[in-house]
Amino acid sequence: MISRIVAQQIEDALRRQAAVALIGPRQVGKTTLALAIGRVHDALYLDLEDWDDRNRLANPVLFFENVEDRLIILDEIHRMPELFQTLRGVIDKGRRRKKGKGRFLILGSASIDLLRQSGETLAGRIAYIDMAPLSALEIEDDRAARERLWLRGGFPDSYLAESDRDSFALRKDFIRTYLERDVPMFGPRIPAITLERLWTMLAHRQGTLLNASELARALEVSTQSVTRYIDLLVDLILVRRLSPYYANIGKRLVKSPKVYVRDSGLVHALLGIETLDQLAGHPVVGMSWEGFVLETLLSVLPWRSSAFFYRTAAGAEIDLVLEHSNGSVWAIEIKRALSAKVRRGFHLACEDIKPIRSFVVHAGDDRYPISETLEAISVRELAEEFRRLL
Repeated sequence: MISRIVAQQIEDALRRQAAVALIGPRQVGKTTLALAIGRVHDALYLDLEDWDDRNRLANPVLFFENVEDRLIILDEIHRMPELFQTLRGVIDKGRRRKKGKGRFLILGSASIDLLRQSGETLAGRIAYIDMAPLSALEIEDDRAARERLWLRGGFPDSYLAESDRDSFALRKDFIRTYLERDVPMFGPRIPAITLERLWTMLAHRQGTLLNASELARALEVSTQSVTRYIDLLVDLILVRRLSPYYANIGKRLVKSPKVYVRDSGLVHALLGIETLDQLAGHPVVGMSWEGFVLETLLSVLPWRSSAFFYRTAAGAEIDLVLEHSNGSVWAIEIKRALSAKVRRGFHLACEDIKPIRSFVVHAGDDRYPISETLEAISVRELAEEFRRLL
């Protein structure tokens, strides 16, 4: 089993809260990690997609009271959203008996119903932890492994597949499963072919400004429908909207978000890219790398820090702006090349927002200063910098 960074976060959360919700897309490794944690805690695992396990909860209050000394893992919680109301009473009663910590580990494949239901009933009783696909910090520390991770993406089965072809087939199956099973379960009724076309169009436009009107014309649907479909993909933790950074500098700023398909392996599967050679010659290569670096860094985003991009109408631009809880700002440029050259627009943008630290993430392993205010760095080493701030 690959060691996952969020494991310690889950353990810490179980020590301070009665319930912990582990949220991430399907097949990202939530169940594997939860079972590993459960073995340490002598936990009881219930898969709510299994009829036998669901039947054990015919009287959930009585069931939970009979096992109140054990950690209960509830997998696929969206199958029984009515449990949230029960959990509130069970947790509150347990607190009165000094059993108010580490009661439930809840797994969900989407943020939609999980966040809404638990937000209504478990406020102050639950901690949320996002589980992303594998990052560069969780695999072997060498360039070949990072290239494989970039090509295949971070879903464990895809990354660990015996060949690029097997990995590609797994990702195509994953996409089909979401379109035919998960989307109808979580979202409004959307034709699978329409959503697949939208998903593919977003992959072609990886890391570009969202233009819902243009997408709507291509799909022959309304702009409101495109916005709703993208909202669903965001809630399914498959697409990221990166907001623009607003600074009071008296310049015209871009106000549309940038949109990324979050897993690079899914980008490549949607575009029919099976090998590194095919990827190297594809127009998406630069933006695919940018999205890969972005997701790696945001998987270890420091606590209470926020991520943005910065762009002005005049062309000043920074790929990733981090605003930390103390108000300090970091500027990060992302380059696929092994060298770390930046454009004039990056320097102009830094003059605008005045970051205290600036980096250029490149595809190599070296770390070196470019100037007094700018440093070249690898994606793994910058992720380590982030992790030290957690």
